[in-house]
Amino acid sequence: MYLFQKIEEAAFKPLDARRTIAEFLLANREKLPEYTMEEVAKLTHTSKPTLVRFAKYFEYSGWKEFIFAFTHEVAQFAGNHFDIDTNIPFGNQADTLEIIENIANLRIQTIKETASLMSLSDINQAAQIINRANTTIIYGRSPNSYFAELFKRNLNAIHKKAFFADEAESGLISHTLTKQDCAVIISYSGNNSTTYPMKNLKILLESQVPIISITSGGKNYLRDYSTISLNITSREKLYSKIANFSTEESIQFILNVLYAKLFALNYDGNMEMKIENSRMLEALRMTTFKDISEEL
Repeated sequence: MYLFQKIEEAAFKPLDARRTIAEFLLANREKLPEYTMEEVAKLTHTSKPTLVRFAKYFEYSGWKEFIFAFTHEVAQFAGNHFDIDTNIPFGNQADTLEIIENIANLRIQTIKETASLMSLSDINQAAQIINRANTTIIYGRSPNSYFAELFKRNLNAIHKKAFFADEAESGLISHTLTKQDCAVIISYSGNNSTTYPMKNLKILLESQVPIISITSGGKNYLRDYSTISLNITSREKLYSKIANFSTEESIQFILNVLYAKLFALNYDGNMEMKIENSRMLEALRMTTFKDISEEL
């Protein structure tokens, strides 16, 4: 979870000094290097000690360290510019063609950035962990649960035992796992250790279960305790957006790449198995469209 997202969370808390400072920072993120600490305190009707407490709330030693981290994060995102606004990809006057083009371009931009965030060694290691596992359990809240179910289905298709652990059953399922299994946890923020799915981490760690996390960039609770972390592109705000267009595309892409790498570890065997399974399970499917027909 990036710092700007944590600041946005603070901006949605009940009206107090933290919210006032957070709103100012988000509204003036490009100009912050121009302001002194005294000026920020004056403009937010707070004080220098209050700004220090605000910085420490985000686990920085002081205001200077906090501003350094935030301005560098802003510069990083500015340097990797998206042509389409991730949060508001179209306006209230957009016609159908503009909506189609903007959503298509946003998906392309998201996939490219997600690919650039991928570590080859992490993808390889994650695939090897799943390949060796007796059972893979996938955790995630809605809508991530939908992507989890698709990933589970792909794993099952190449005879990899996989299940989705919903919130109600996740504790019971987690207690059955051992270090011969693995867990895949999907969470954009990756925070709040007391809620699903992060509340299962303690159980998994005690049983030495390898944990593959799919989460946003920056520091978060889930990343700290994962064996491998795969990075979701993280440009979306937590609240001020039309939908999770970019996040959902990024998660699906990561899971598809992970499955494809796993498939490639035994390419010929998996291809033979996939085709044979499809012949048996889908024997009654018919088509008159010759381009997708299996008939020669």
